Amino acid sequence: MNDLTPAYFRDPVRLPVRLLSDRATLPAYKSELAAGLDLAACLPEGEIVTLRPGSIVLIPTGLAMAIPPGFEGQVRPRSGLATKHGVTVPNAPGTIDADYRGEVKVALVNLGREDFVIEHGVRVAQLVIAPVARARVDAVESLDETARGAGGFGSTG
Repeated sequence: MNDLTPAYFRDPVRLPVRLLSDRATLPAYKSELAAGLDLAACLPEGEIVTLRPGSIVLIPTGLAMAIPPGFEGQVRPRSGLATKHGVTVPNAPGTIDADYRGEVKVALVNLGREDFVIEHGVRVAQLVIAPVARARVDAVESLDETARGAGGFGSTG
């Protein structure tokens, strides 16, 4: 960081990460303005995972973390895996709550037509640390009117 670093990067949110395996890869931003930290598969020596079309697997990262209160970790697909291989995160974005301290695992689904092989160290998803707004839920008798009203899916064109 230097004097030319934008203000929003000078005081980053602290993300304590515990490596649960000596094979684990610390999450990292891969470009200067990347929003997501890459998450890599942490597999035992010599193990691979074959993700068959239509299948869902849970991939360990070998990481646990302490996301700060007021934030969440959003596990999102990597665009290259999704567009080139049809491999994506089925519950995207998956949420890691600030009070979770277990191993971060990434659910992956193969929407492609061919098997996809996952080896140790392959970047499987990205993690975005995002602020969370908590809502106060109030039961009411009616809601304010809008032009859209109760128009649902596809109602705006």
